[in-house]
Amino acid sequence: MARIRCGWAGADPLYIAYHDQEWGVPVHDDRRLFEFLVLEGAQAGLSWITILRKRASYRRAFAGFDPARVARFDRRTVRALLGNAGLVRNARKIDSAVENAKAFLRVQREFGSFARYVWAFVEGSPRRNAWRSLAAIPASTPESVALSKDLRRRGFRFVGPTICYAFMQATGMVNDHLVSCFRYRQVRKTSRGR
Repeated sequence: MARIRCGWAGADPLYIAYHDQEWGVPVHDDRRLFEFLVLEGAQAGLSWITILRKRASYRRAFAGFDPARVARFDRRTVRALLGNAGLVRNARKIDSAVENAKAFLRVQREFGSFARYVWAFVEGSPRRNAWRSLAAIPASTPESVALSKDLRRRGFRFVGPTICYAFMQATGMVNDHLVSCFRYRQVRKTSRGR
């Protein structure tokens, strides 16, 4: 019997693997959270499959998503990144990744971890939605608006409410798998007790 997935997963094996193994699973590791922050910012205006196809290049180019190393990227490094065909070669997006790394480190110092900071926007536990259609899923929520506003206040860029909500979905701060999707219950089980 074929598994029922969220319709956005489509037929691309890369997309299916991402949907089946990562999307919506709660992430509390700061490096992984930084990775999604960079990738969601890069995705703005593009399709997520484009970013998934470039993910390995991003991992190499952005020092394994180590925010401390990315925060030290200088103008020369940024120029080299702009010439990297494996990335979205948008100067504003690449600059924002470096500036966001600096802001990320400030948040870590203030809160002890970025995870502690960001998960406070959902009171430490994933929001468990029960969507029956993709059309019902919002592009942003009051929580993503609040997160966006606070991130911007702290110097982050490419963190609008829609990008923040996509980040929250990807990192399991919300479970937005459709109730008909086989992952809905699996993700719900993995997020219990948090």
